[in-house]
Amino acid sequence: MSPLSRHLTIALVGVAFAAAGSPTTVDARQNIRDAFFTAYPDADGTQLSDVPSHPAHCGVCHFDFSGGGTRNPFGLQVEAALPNFPNNPTGRRNAILSVEGIDAEGDGYTTLVEVTDTSTYTNTPTFPGLDASNVGSVVSVDPADLTAYLTPTTTSDIEAPVVSVLTPNGGEAWLGGTLHDVTWIATDDVGVTSVDIDYRTDDSEDWKPIARGLANTGTFGWFVHHTPTVEGHVRVTAYDAVGHSGDDENDAYYSILQIMDGIAPTTLRDFDMPGSQPFDVNGFASKSTCAVCHGGFDPSSEPTHGFGGTMMGYAMIDPLFHAALTVAEQDAPSSGDLCLRCHAPFGWLAGRSNPTDGSQLSGTDFEAVTCEFCHRMVDPVYVGGVSPIEDEGILALLDIPDSYSNGQYVVDPQSRRRGPYDNANPPHPFLASPIHQSSDFCGTCHDVSNPVFERTAGQDYAPGPLDEAAASIDSQTLFPLERTYSEWKNSEFAATGVFAPEFAGNLPDGYVSSCQDCHMADVEGRGAIGAPIRSDLGFHDLTGGSSWMLGVLAAIRPADVDAAEAADGAARAVALLQLAAQVDVVATPTGEGYDADVTVTNRTGHKLPTGYPEGRRMWLHIEAKDSGGVTVYESGAYDAATGVLTEDEDAHVYEAKLGISPALAGALGAGPGGESFHFTLNDSLYKDNRIPPLGFSNASFDTFGGLPVDPHWEGPGNRYPDGQNWDVASYSLPASARTLTVTLYYQSTSKEYVEFLRDENTTDSTGDDMYDHWTAFGRCAPIVMSTQTIDLDVTGIDPNVTQPILALFPETNPFQDTVVLRLDLPRPLPVRVEVFDSQGRSLHRAELGQLPAGPHPVRWNGRDDHGRDVGSGVFWVRVEAGSQSLREQVVRVR
Repeated sequence: MSPLSRHLTIALVGVAFAAAGSPTTVDARQNIRDAFFTAYPDADGTQLSDVPSHPAHCGVCHFDFSGGGTRNPFGLQVEAALPNFPNNPTGRRNAILSVEGIDAEGDGYTTLVEVTDTSTYTNTPTFPGLDASNVGSVVSVDPADLTAYLTPTTTSDIEAPVVSVLTPNGGEAWLGGTLHDVTWIATDDVGVTSVDIDYRTDDSEDWKPIARGLANTGTFGWFVHHTPTVEGHVRVTAYDAVGHSGDDENDAYYSILQIMDGIAPTTLRDFDMPGSQPFDVNGFASKSTCAVCHGGFDPSSEPTHGFGGTMMGYAMIDPLFHAALTVAEQDAPSSGDLCLRCHAPFGWLAGRSNPTDGSQLSGTDFEAVTCEFCHRMVDPVYVGGVSPIEDEGILALLDIPDSYSNGQYVVDPQSRRRGPYDNANPPHPFLASPIHQSSDFCGTCHDVSNPVFERTAGQDYAPGPLDEAAASIDSQTLFPLERTYSEWKNSEFAATGVFAPEFAGNLPDGYVSSCQDCHMADVEGRGAIGAPIRSDLGFHDLTGGSSWMLGVLAAIRPADVDAAEAADGAARAVALLQLAAQVDVVATPTGEGYDADVTVTNRTGHKLPTGYPEGRRMWLHIEAKDSGGVTVYESGAYDAATGVLTEDEDAHVYEAKLGISPALAGALGAGPGGESFHFTLNDSLYKDNRIPPLGFSNASFDTFGGLPVDPHWEGPGNRYPDGQNWDVASYSLPASARTLTVTLYYQSTSKEYVEFLRDENTTDSTGDDMYDHWTAFGRCAPIVMSTQTIDLDVTGIDPNVTQPILALFPETNPFQDTVVLRLDLPRPLPVRVEVFDSQGRSLHRAELGQLPAGPHPVRWNGRDDHGRDVGSGVFWVRVEAGSQSLREQVVRVR
């Protein structure tokens, strides 16, 4: 281990043992500050007490110059010493003096030397807890004010570097996205240690970083940001060892030209969004670093094994993503910036997502949505007393997002990991973070809009002003691409929670309400080696509906994908898909055969299916056979050898199909318009008959562009009435039918979509590559979500026989502990239960979801929704089944 690594490790470990009683209030910090300058009175009035960009700061002990938060290495030494001395001014002074012989940050100089030896060195006093390796962690201060005062030096360097920009220097015309050299000459009387480059597109604009911390080579290859201008500026800033800086910019304007070979005339400005920006955050650790403590001990609970089987970890090596990104860039130049924000957040934040085709990404950028990215995310909505206090200073420096969507993330610039527990004690900086338990966290990347298209009225969208950022990135304003978070937010799951123990993992009451409840279901285990055993440990499997691609990646990227982890993840995806829907079949004989009604109920907290709409679908396959096993009726047949789904007249395919309106297609020269896989050009929703979740209403889903659309729906009324989280597909079967098999399938990548990616790509081989993977690995064979076979001779119902009726009656009444009522359903219906006391006050409510026809037990344990025993007395149990309501009186005796 290098000295630098060793010292950083010591600093990080020290944070883990921060005493609960350490000074954390403003008064306490002031006490320590006063003690420091009592111990070293000659340092008062120097840069240690008065930094220009933050006078009266508290940066001696803390990285945050506003005070509080993570302590720097010197602050950790002081913190460890304080309990050994009386908590009074003299004791605090002596505690500080007791550590003055320690070289806290490992720069080769003790605190005593750094603070008091002003004769040997020309820049002392220097900050005893900061050096060049950790100054990037400071906040609430301009680091340029500190760089001269990090490490003692004997140099007589008192001159700033002199810089001259050579190119661009006026008159150049550079095409956005193309590579050009920025050149300069930078000299210093001692030496230039680093160089920064910035640019802006007019005189009044803020400077935006191009590169940071470059060696003084005199040349940097810039992939010119696609922000057209005729008033281009480039600034080169050079620094010397003691922090002096000098800069220069081009003498006359240069031009950035717009890319004109796309279909839509978009620029990088069209995809500009609030939140953390490139070069705001850097220094992410690889997931392999995290795995040292968080993996290798229990595949059933550890984060590493679970995460190794999720597509979030492979979002940047997914061949389908690369094929789609290429076409998106062809269609709408610079649109890839929107995609890379979430697929390669490390690279995006480090400035390597320019050009926006991802060609400059490298190293850990390909780890995609990995450990440290998620665990450094900050809630953009600051709530005093709830949010970590450090977040207030972080947010103050940003354009804060106005919604949880579109990759508008805020990331802690310091390497402080965050998580849901307030009693964690890891060997690295850590903050308890409520948002990590909230679906808002997931909404950041799972509500996606095209910021080019703004809502005009109803379900109509039109291009907003081009070459500028959208006025708002809210999901209610922009054209919907993915709306998983909004679908959840407007469901019963978000409103009250839903009783669904099959999804709930270790949740004691079986109710699920957040994304994490289902997609990171609680297990019992340790989050890290040596960590306590928890029963509410969120398993880091992040399971979705993709199982096929995990197998592909394990085969084509064996160095990057653990085959066992991928296989386990694929199995979890299939298991989750098989819980996602309930299928009920009722066949009724007619004079000419049978009428079969197939009810598909959505048991999830979002549309089914949800997420990325391109090529993703769910459908019913119906096959009836005669007594000899010969097929006499079939709908929704799928040919595994070709990948062709036959969409016959009776077929029920649940999917979303976006497209281009005729008006926009005409303006773009893109043909007549209609359904289209051109993701970045689509401005219209031509079909969305995906089944909504429990608690759905047309009005609420309309607010975010999620209103169901079905061109084949003949009514009456809406495609899905309010409250309906199921669909009924009806079929007419011939009289010769004797068995009926119903299968609900899910497929994540259709033949039509993969052929589109192949045929539309005119740039590279990614479309051909994806098609080859699709054919080589089973054409993304559909997953069986549910299947039933019924014997029509046995289950057929004579129309002359009385049909079953809706009924409710108690089986144990009076009761002592738990009352059981029998509910008979004549057909599949959604069921809700509510219990009232004798005064009509609601005590308990439960959503049972869509239940099949037949008898069902309804239980109540005599407790209210807060778990409190309600005692004895008379109570009313009301059951709502579809649009009908039943009520029974029950009596509890104790």
